[in-house]
Amino acid sequence: MFPLYDKNPTELFPFVTLTLMFACVALWVLVQGGGFDESLLNASVCTFGAIPAEVTGTVAAGEARVCQMGGYRWSALLTSMFMHGGWMHLVGNMWFLWIFGNNVEDSMGHLRFLAFYLICGLVAAGAHVFSAPGSTVPTVGASGAIGGIMGAYFLLYPRARIVTLLVIVIYIKLIGVPAWVMLGYWFLIQILSSMVQGPAGGGVAFWAHIGGFLAGLLLVKVFENPQLVAAKRRGVRIPRDQIRFGGWV
Repeated sequence: MFPLYDKNPTELFPFVTLTLMFACVALWVLVQGGGFDESLLNASVCTFGAIPAEVTGTVAAGEARVCQMGGYRWSALLTSMFMHGGWMHLVGNMWFLWIFGNNVEDSMGHLRFLAFYLICGLVAAGAHVFSAPGSTVPTVGASGAIGGIMGAYFLLYPRARIVTLLVIVIYIKLIGVPAWVMLGYWFLIQILSSMVQGPAGGGVAFWAHIGGFLAGLLLVKVFENPQLVAAKRRGVRIPRDQIRFGGWV
């Protein structure tokens, strides 16, 4: 199942969601060379990616060093979520960020959503480091932070309809499923994949996805705007000047 779009209208313009998407695309082009210069791409991944062994200061026995490593670089947990490894990696992440991000931003307000996104991304990167503390392979991508958004969406709008592309061998069909089905399916795939392939099997940091999703589940109540969430669930539009943000806009 692959989500195409959701049927969940928003109240607020998704300023932060679009800004995050723009930042990822701009950095992909300007810093990573759009993937067309392999040496530049590799250098960006090694410089800004999160390398567990570099964060923990412990290299696992027999680990071949993919990048030239320096000292402790906790900052890489932040920078890694704005880097990507290829066009499909970038497009896939931006697709999921748009589908689920605008509604979660709508439930929190702009600054709360930005803080939520960054914290979920940091937790996700930390979960990957914890799962493979001696790995020398750099990890990049926004998918951990987006996993947090998906965890929040799972709790906020479990019955929202997600129009999904269903492919079974040669059978292809568009179906509408509740968000809890789509997101629960995605989370289950991450769990099963991590058990079968390991923490980063096939070049995918499954525990970053899992950690981000769980962070989203745990933190959504801290960051949500109850007034906006209640109105959306009732299908009521609130005039902008009547929305209370408690100091967060």
